Amino acid sequence: MMITLLPPTTLSHHNNIEALYSCLSSNGVHNFTTTPNDHHRLFNLVIQNPIFTRPIFNKPATIVLPQSKEQLATTISCCTHGSWTIRLRSGGHSYEGLSQTAQTHFVIIDLMNLNRVEIDLESETAWVESGATLGEIYYAISQASDELGFSAGYCPTVGSGGHISGGGFGMMSRKYGLASDNVVNALLIDSTGRILDRGLMGEDVFWAIRGGGGGTFGAIYAWKVRLLKVPKRVTIFTFFKPNLDISLAAELVNKWQSVGPTLEDHFSLAIIFKADHENGGVLLEFYGLYLGPKSEAMLRIEQVYSELEIPPNEYHEVSWIESFTRLAGLDSVTQMKDRFLKYDDRGFKAKIDLPKSPLPLKAITGVLERLLKEPRGFVVFNGFNGMMGKISREASPFPHRKGTLMMVEYIVAWNMDEDLESHKFLSWLNELYEYVGQFIIDDKPRVSYVNHIDFDLGEIDWRNESSASNAIEISRKWGEKYFLSNYDRLVRAKTEIDPNNVFHHPQSIPPLPGIIENNIDDL
Repeated sequence: MMITLLPPTTLSHHNNIEALYSCLSSNGVHNFTTTPNDHHRLFNLVIQNPIFTRPIFNKPATIVLPQSKEQLATTISCCTHGSWTIRLRSGGHSYEGLSQTAQTHFVIIDLMNLNRVEIDLESETAWVESGATLGEIYYAISQASDELGFSAGYCPTVGSGGHISGGGFGMMSRKYGLASDNVVNALLIDSTGRILDRGLMGEDVFWAIRGGGGGTFGAIYAWKVRLLKVPKRVTIFTFFKPNLDISLAAELVNKWQSVGPTLEDHFSLAIIFKADHENGGVLLEFYGLYLGPKSEAMLRIEQVYSELEIPPNEYHEVSWIESFTRLAGLDSVTQMKDRFLKYDDRGFKAKIDLPKSPLPLKAITGVLERLLKEPRGFVVFNGFNGMMGKISREASPFPHRKGTLMMVEYIVAWNMDEDLESHKFLSWLNELYEYVGQFIIDDKPRVSYVNHIDFDLGEIDWRNESSASNAIEISRKWGEKYFLSNYDRLVRAKTEIDPNNVFHHPQSIPPLPGIIENNIDDL
């Protein structure tokens, strides 16, 4: 399907907000902010990392809330004709605020009203609008069937637009792959307002939008996803081991490296380690999901990881939707629908590794020693392999497949009344990351994951003409960390769908040189 809009009214003055309002209104879009109070209220409603409320970050000129694919297409056309930078906000979870701020005058297109989920039980598929959160998707599926699910992340307020665009890892990825691995069609709106399905956008662009990162190729209106068979009852456990000395904690974490990534595909086991604020020592948190009965999960852990000593009453046999509710730390399934939940009001910064080999015990001990010196920090291990390793690294832009052992997240989070000291926390995080780097021997340079975007890897200033003219090589610095050899194919797809670079941000995929026209803010 393709709907080509009539050209909206030409904007008479560059970045004239009144002209933008007029363009939107005359084309049937009326749901946008016009006053500072409205801007502020809506801007902060779903922001997930409060550091982007700091005065140093630019704020949007307006926030538009389209209510249909036609209104989304109109909004993009109006912004394009007015040379406004576009920021698409699905859930507001970008680690670097890509949906919240920009280097130039910009408009946020908030997709929260595009959150419908239409399920087809016969074909076992669903059309999911990109403003739908993961929680809304999971809840809708659970209301239609107790034997179908979807493989994506465990935080219910994450928006599906950005999450699936970057891959979408979760607790069932070892069994079913990433969220993007289960996309069978999509509706993409390009910079001219065309609405393109898989056939019209072409296979190269369809390949690119399933893991190449959000805010780069166009605006996803909706995904068509494959639903997945899940047991009516699954087993979950969350088990904490507090007040551990460093040597015992290091041994348990080290043992995880031979267990978490090698369990059966239908068993996922994640670990979080941090300083134990209440009891002293180290706190280890284990999160397990087994797609089967409690008895089997208990037996398997006893066979391969008996050191955990998990009591039988810590295992819970529940429905699939209840398991994800508990993993999210929620009290009821209906809370999965609440996109405005605030888990944490702290600012944070994160970094990623995807090692192919286990970290040595010495490295783990060093990490734990550093965590005890900074109570705001924590580290997460998630196992790979399973279906993750069976899909070709060229099948989608996400290349971290066969041979990748795990994903390691290093995170520091601080209260906003400590924000003036954030440079200290960031220095601690960077030192931790550099320390572990000496033990990452299989990836030189180190790789990363675009959904955990990290501006420390580099940025491009599209206002700088010399940077824009050399964008492909500048962007290669981080592009190959996220996408490895898939980076160049993404450049070709970008050139095909968005040659004028309307959809851009400091780490977006650039089009081929000589294509970009002068449509980027020069302020």
